[in-house]
This record gives sequence, C-alpha cells and structure tokens, in this order.
Amino acid sequence: MRQLPLLLACLLLQACTQTQKGLEQTVMMAVSGPDDVTKTSQQIADLPYASLYARINDGPQIFVVLGYNENGRQKWITQDNAMLVTQHGRLIKTLGLPDNLQAVSNLPQDPLADALHLRDGAGWTRIVQWTEHGATRAATVSSRFTRGTDEVLTLAGRRVACRVWTEQARIEATGRAWENTFWIDNGSGDVVQARQMLAADDFPVATTLLKPAKS
Repeated sequence: MRQLPLLLACLLLQACTQTQKGLEQTVMMAVSGPDDVTKTSQQIADLPYASLYARINDGPQIFVVLGYNENGRQKWITQDNAMLVTQHGRLIKTLGLPDNLQAVSNLPQDPLADALHLRDGAGWTRIVQWTEHGATRAATVSSRFTRGTDEVLTLAGRRVACRVWTEQARIEATGRAWENTFWIDNGSGDVVQARQMLAADDFPVATTLLKPAKS
C-alpha cells in the first residue's frame, strides 16, 4: 500500500531534523554533533503517518516517517531521501547510506516473524549481502536467540511491556560475531525497539517505533 509520496515526506521532515546537511555527513558526525531530534506525543499523534526514531552509526537521533507499507515490508524515508526497509522489525535493506545492506535471504524462517512464540535457542541461517567501503560482500550468517529481562518502554507517551531478545549472530567462515537486540511488545508481538548491525559487526542502526503502520 503506497502511503506517502516521497516529496511530501521530505517536506514534512523539513522541521524535524537539526541540520540540513546530507545524510552521509550526518552519519559521520561525532557524538558531540547536533542534539537529538525529539517530538512530543501530540506531534506524533497529529502526523497521519507511521513514524520512528532512528540512530544511524551512533549518530544523532533522527525522526523518520513511513513512505510505503508493501507486502509486509515497511520502507522508512529520511529527509535526505535515504531509506530503511524493515520486515517484522528486522532491517533487511538500506538505500542512500555510505554503505548499505543489499539483501537478506530466508526471511520466512526469521524467528521474528512469530515473535510471541520465540523460544530460547531458536536459530536461523541466511545469506546476507552488503557493501563495505564500497565493495560488495556476501556471507552465510547463523544466529541464536536468548531471552533477556523484560522491560517496560515509554513510546510516544504509551507504556509498553516488552520481551527483550538478544540475537547472537556469527559468520562461521570468518569468525566475525555480533549481537542484535529486539524489544517485542507483549501484546502485539511487534518489534517496537531494536539495535541491529547493518553489516557484519559494523554500522549499528537503532530504531524506536513511535507510531506503528496500519495493517
């Protein structure tokens, strides 16, 4: 379902970031860069589109709106015309970043597809393709899920009880290993917060869902 024309998304976001610099510059800024963007609960409610906060490569927090919701995939558009694509809360593709996640295979078997029935030790194997300093890489990635301590998050004025799951990911061929963490709404099963690597143990992307997409 097409939800928001790209030009309108850019116009809506004009006042939502602290800088007009390009996304690449934003991504590369030090932690001492511009303040994080924050929106009030009323501002989030008044905007007729799904939205989230994103923090890319530990840079400043930005406000992002949903551009498209198609076939179970959400395409989130930044002011700078970059795109984050998620499915079941997992980042599966990016466009317009200095390096990008290009493809993830075996998505129907992702344990996040049925997050309320996740069990300790659940596993998943997929092929991931990404760019690293401009060069395309691909590898088979295996992961195991471990449940952490439940938490209650405050999201746009709502208190949401969440299950916390840590995904231990590893490329057996090289030994590179990393963690992704997902906060899952106890009621809906949606991933409402996540911290995951765009590529193999590199380029973290943190997201907080403020207003979910309509089915």
